[in-house]
Amino acid sequence: MSIDAGAYNRLFSECAAKGATLVAASKTKPVADIQELYQAGQRDFGENYVQELLEKQPQLPADIRWHFIGHLQSNKVKQLAPFVHLVHGVDSPRLLQEISRQGQRTGLPIRCLLQVHIAREETKFGFDEAGLELLWRERNEFPEKFNHAIVAGFMGMASFTDDSNQVRKEFRHLKTIADTYLPGGIVSMGMSADYKIALEEGSNMIRVGSLLFGAR
Repeated sequence: MSIDAGAYNRLFSECAAKGATLVAASKTKPVADIQELYQAGQRDFGENYVQELLEKQPQLPADIRWHFIGHLQSNKVKQLAPFVHLVHGVDSPRLLQEISRQGQRTGLPIRCLLQVHIAREETKFGFDEAGLELLWRERNEFPEKFNHAIVAGFMGMASFTDDSNQVRKEFRHLKTIADTYLPGGIVSMGMSADYKIALEEGSNMIRVGSLLFGAR
């Protein structure tokens, strides 16, 4: 059992003070650990792998809000559509259209976040600003393609660096983009190493794993 109750209480308080949602990133963690954090009051959990989430979801309380925080392939959306609370990291028009298609199939519109590439690393996914502008225009011109995919906000991951000024600059950039396209929406940024900076720069959703569950 590896839940750090003290860390959870501190994180929860920090998020509450900023009006932010804490998503517990539970990838690779056993059902027992998730259940323990649930008993402490946590309801939002994030998983990276579809198969792992499909195995865990039936074993845990029905009122858990499941966030898919990994890189989602279009052919996997159908499996998550009946129960997923929020899909993070939508990084292509094709994926957004498939999410809408599956939302229409189930009769349950699916909430999602558009991922914006704000980091210096090329390996990270996400829209660049030109791509985001094109998608936004397409949503406005052809709403029928996307009307069962609810864009609730934006997410992004900062560069993996010790340069806090660089991280702050990237988070600030994402907040500006979010305020331009969807004022008042979700701005999901910040993980275990940089969530404090993210909260200072306007994040209202953080994804934290190792501080709660210990190192993977």
